[in-house]
Amino acid sequence: MTSPADAVIVTGASTGIGKAMVDTFAANGIRVFAAVRDLSTVEEHPLVTPVRLDVTSAEEAHAAAEVVSAALGTTRLRGIVNNAGIAVGGPLEFLDLDELRRQLEVNVVGQLAVTQAFLPLLRQHGKGRIVFTSSVAGRMAAPLIGPYAASKHALNGMAESLRRELKPWGIGVSVLAPATVSTPIWDKATDDIDTIVGALPPRAVELYGSAFESMRSISKDARNGGIPASKVAEAAHHAVFARRAKAEYLVGTEAKMIAAASGLLPYRTFDKAVRKQMFGS
Repeated sequence: MTSPADAVIVTGASTGIGKAMVDTFAANGIRVFAAVRDLSTVEEHPLVTPVRLDVTSAEEAHAAAEVVSAALGTTRLRGIVNNAGIAVGGPLEFLDLDELRRQLEVNVVGQLAVTQAFLPLLRQHGKGRIVFTSSVAGRMAAPLIGPYAASKHALNGMAESLRRELKPWGIGVSVLAPATVSTPIWDKATDDIDTIVGALPPRAVELYGSAFESMRSISKDARNGGIPASKVAEAAHHAVFARRAKAEYLVGTEAKMIAAASGLLPYRTFDKAVRKQMFGS
């Protein structure tokens, strides 16, 4: 059961999945601290308090924790929902290593920085929960999203260790693993692909051009073909407040099918299916 005495912190709360999480928690009477880089992106709501936070700054994470601590009053922090993230794409053969570092800094290191900063407040609650927005890409790594997939694999491993480390204190850890989610991010996906291709050397375009064309097609279909962000938000609410939360939430039919296929099919068979979709042969 939830009550107005409970609060959660949600990172990456300005759009997409993060905004859906804020809306879902607030609709269930939960006080929400919406952590964003731009406070103006958070809509006014009596149960929602915007908090400035760039997850790549440990100093900002600790400052945000102090702000939340001062604002809690009689409310107790029940959940840390680490949702902020970015997606870096492109063939690993030609990847700028600074882009890989940026990917890992946001999607892995930043998640731990926020968790470390807010864990003391969670311990005060006595039975809090930590949630990470991962992806089915943390199980199955498709071509041209190697940096993103690597970050989600690392995030899953970090969450697994953290879950076992915090178990003695009754603090739960869950990961959310959706596949395609219909969010505004897909509206600019084609432009993002064009930017990646434009920065590659001619040899990379020669080798991977057909795969990029497949990615453009997949991106166009994803905006309307994915699950609504509210489904991921509902899983986050369950992960924080259910009596028996899951360690992993495969959100949506697509995620469950991909996870099952990647786990059951011989890797040569699965690789062939992925290769045919991306490279046409």
